[in-house]
Amino acid sequence: MPDIHGLLRASFEFDIERKECGDGLRLASGEPMEPIAGDFTGGAYFLCAEKGGRRAMVFASSEGAGALIADDLAGALEIIIGLAWQDCLGFSGGGDLEVMQTSAQHLETRRIKTNPEIAEDRARVAAALSLCVLPVPDLVIRLHAAASRTEPEYVVTDDRGLFGPPFGEYSEPRHGGWR
Repeated sequence: MPDIHGLLRASFEFDIERKECGDGLRLASGEPMEPIAGDFTGGAYFLCAEKGGRRAMVFASSEGAGALIADDLAGALEIIIGLAWQDCLGFSGGGDLEVMQTSAQHLETRRIKTNPEIAEDRARVAAALSLCVLPVPDLVIRLHAAASRTEPEYVVTDDRGLFGPPFGEYSEPRHGGWR
């Protein structure tokens, strides 16, 4: 059996040993959040209170952005392993689904170039955790739908104020575009 924790950490920046990254963060609604993992830049993944038998997953970046990723852990992990989701949100043209689709395709091409084993890593994680490997366009639709529901229930805050919206204003990298 492959080292799933190692694959999640190395290939998908989902490190279950980095649970301290989100200290002091909470939902503006007052609902509790449970930190379950962190990424390489100090961002944190949280499971929210159970609703209807499911616990939504929220991400809070170290740069002050927050977003609902999915309605449950499995859905969030499918997005995390299947999509360069943070950059897809960042290069969304303010939340435009078509821009996100274009960005996601460019990001996937770049991801494959920098990590030729990414498809194999996805398949291993998906098989070990009983997840689906979905096409990038489908994952973008799911991510867009979840992130669009961030407000008002899943807005992240800390002692300094509310975290910013999940969608970035740019449609591609500023210097050089998608080359």
